[in-house]
Amino acid sequence: MPKDAAKEKKLVGKITHFFTNISVAVIELSDVIKTGDTISIEGATTNIEQNVDSMQIHNNPVSEAKAGDAIGIKVKKRVREGDQVYRV
Repeated sequence: MPKDAAKEKKLVGKITHFFTNISVAVIELSDVIKTGDTISIEGATTNIEQNVDSMQIHNNPVSEAKAGDAIGIKVKKRVREGDQVYRV
């Protein structure tokens, strides 16, 4: 059994845009996400796990966002439109 199988992960959104120059991803949410959560961004060529240190909605810092919100977060590496975002 793979070691990741013990971790429950839940789909919370998808990447809709990536700003290369500032390394910020826009995530369209399908579930609640909070600062402090650990997320995994996965796609055909993307596999990143990181903590949500901060996020913004329309350039305003927020500590929690819900389904239907579009948030911006700083990411460690390049992500692509359509990548899936999971809370782990």
